[in-house]
Amino acid sequence: MNVRDGDPPSLHQRRNWPDRFPVTGAWRPGDDPGARQFTTLDRPVALEGGGVLETVTLAYETWGQLNATASNAILICHALTGDAHVTGGGGGTYTEDGWWSKIVGPGLAIDTDEYFVVCVNVLGGCQGTTGPSSAHPTDGLPYGSRFPQVTNRDVVRTQACLADQLGIDRWFAVVGGSMGGMAVLEWAAMYPDRVRAIAPIATTLAASPQQIAWSAVGRLAVASDPNFHGGDYYADEIGPGRGLAVAREIAIIHYRSDEEWNQRFGRDPLDRLDSFDQWGRFQVEGYLDHHGRKFPERFDANTYLVLNRLMDLHDVGRNRGGVEKAMERFRGPTFTASVSSDFLYPPYQQDDIADLFSTGGRWSCHHRLESMYGHDGFLVEHEKLGPALAEFLDKVAIEP
Repeated sequence: MNVRDGDPPSLHQRRNWPDRFPVTGAWRPGDDPGARQFTTLDRPVALEGGGVLETVTLAYETWGQLNATASNAILICHALTGDAHVTGGGGGTYTEDGWWSKIVGPGLAIDTDEYFVVCVNVLGGCQGTTGPSSAHPTDGLPYGSRFPQVTNRDVVRTQACLADQLGIDRWFAVVGGSMGGMAVLEWAAMYPDRVRAIAPIATTLAASPQQIAWSAVGRLAVASDPNFHGGDYYADEIGPGRGLAVAREIAIIHYRSDEEWNQRFGRDPLDRLDSFDQWGRFQVEGYLDHHGRKFPERFDANTYLVLNRLMDLHDVGRNRGGVEKAMERFRGPTFTASVSSDFLYPPYQQDDIADLFSTGGRWSCHHRLESMYGHDGFLVEHEKLGPALAEFLDKVAIEP
């Protein structure tokens, strides 16, 4: 609409965003737990960067049955905006089947009739595990800006504590993609005797400068929202959803690929473009706005900053003498997978992982997904990833 035709729509109206975003999309005590289970760790958690979390609660889900020898347990580690709800239907607070529902389940690649599957919402998360939206033990108010920066090593330590509570001395496999793949690699470095096999997917041994750059811009978008208030916004009526929505839209651009954008949207307009209005949208912009609008309803702005930075800090070789030294103690089978069109975590990074674990007589297999879906290919291409992952797990099962 041209301003001469009357009052122009606001930017929010243009983007089809609500006038007010929720303060947070975090799960809070009193909300429907859905399939979540909860445990409070029996000791404080000392953090890699210094400081201690005196009380830590973990939210997790399980599928299948743990066998008598506790030898059939698989840990799945979720990505940045995922959570513990991998599969199992949309009961309770859930509106979708789970983020890997065509990979994990009865008769699927990770067969819950055969394996006992566990997924934990990461430390610093917002779906039941202790994070910035959780109550601080000293005053009961949300941590907000007081929540410390955590790392993948902190995350893995808490997952190991949960394994202890579940009676799992050694995972049959630890599996995960993207940020989850980073945790998989940390399991191999930190607890090589507690993991039989690993499957890091669409991930890297250390965050690259380009990955750090994309992350930094996303965090700036959140922090620049006038309703962010330095991270202490939980008592407000309006949350920093605008910044969080923009951060999500930035991320989706590099989660997908140029080929997909061209095939799905081309240059097709969504709004009238004949007046050369600055804010008239193409179809691809409408797609981004749809996902930006939904994101603040299920996520927390502070958690986004903490986990986004956690990924930047990822480097399995840090303070370990390099990546080769860090991984030399893990001798088990390794499955890696890359996505041909992944421009955020390009295939050479997974090649590096495969090459590293192929040395010294170790068994490593690599699978390349030919896909136009970019980084999200590991979440979308279940018919291509599932059989390869299932074949790997079957081979691990028959190995001595």
